[in-house]
Amino acid sequence: MIDTSIELNADFTQRVVIKPNEYVWESSPMPVVERMKLDRVGNEIARATSLVRYAPNSSFSPHEHAGGEEIFVLDGVFGDEHGQYPAGTCIRNPIVTKDN
Repeated sequence: MIDTSIELNADFTQRVVIKPNEYVWESSPMPVVERMKLDRVGNEIARATSLVRYAPNSSFSPHEHAGGEEIFVLDGVFGDEHGQYPAGTCIRNPIVTKDN
């Protein structure tokens, strides 16, 4: 179940533009990762679209996004339990249900 206490740019009937000078980077639950939330419904267990910055040679512990997750690698290599993904890779992890 998604915790819906945070809704950020979640209304797809509204146009949203976020310019680079408006980016707000914040710490994530892992100290080596910063994020800039673009769209979110929920807190840490959320439908989330974010830009993330990993410190060099860092990692993020395994976790799930009950509402799904999209990743676009801008620089470097992102790796998870499914493989390693170089810059330019787009990944969509599906909504997590009891069946998957």
